[in-house]
Amino acid sequence: MASLIEAIEIKRKMFFEYEGAPYHCLDVDVSKPTARGGQTLVRLKMRNLLTRAVFDKTFKAGDKFQEPDLVVISAAFLYADGDGCHFMDQDTFETLTLRPDVLGDDRLLLADNVLVQIQKYNGNPIGAQFPTIVELRVTRSDPGVRGDTASGGVTKLATLETGLEIRVPLFIKEGEKVKVHSETRDFAGRV
Repeated sequence: MASLIEAIEIKRKMFFEYEGAPYHCLDVDVSKPTARGGQTLVRLKMRNLLTRAVFDKTFKAGDKFQEPDLVVISAAFLYADGDGCHFMDQDTFETLTLRPDVLGDDRLLLADNVLVQIQKYNGNPIGAQFPTIVELRVTRSDPGVRGDTASGGVTKLATLETGLEIRVPLFIKEGEKVKVHSETRDFAGRV
């Protein structure tokens, strides 16, 4: 039997089970009572890993949650087709498939052999965690025009190999590899 976690023990990025579904804690706010006899409340910003819905919920400090039957495995992106995105488990070499609706816009960060952490709940793949930085090649970018910096436009729009469009500095050219923050989709440097 899985151990129980009290609400007051839950920290950012922890996983827990609530009402029969796995959740990921995105943020925690603890409210200490100001009056005697008041209860300590824990407000959690949490994501349902099955539906991807995000919401806030307040619990009493002593409320208990089970640890989910959640396994995180390392996998490399292989290819995408009509069934979804296919990954290879780095330990067992088994192919895992995630539906397009599970990945959402994150599929625009998937280039060949990108390593992700796939979450499996009760043996079924339910989501992916991306590395902080993903390296992608620039496939289309307008040339930087001399004098653009005077108008404050020191960046230009670039299309990456996956179809993702980001703002990059003027000196970035087509064919170069750039680093992209996976959470913010911002330019993070050249490779």
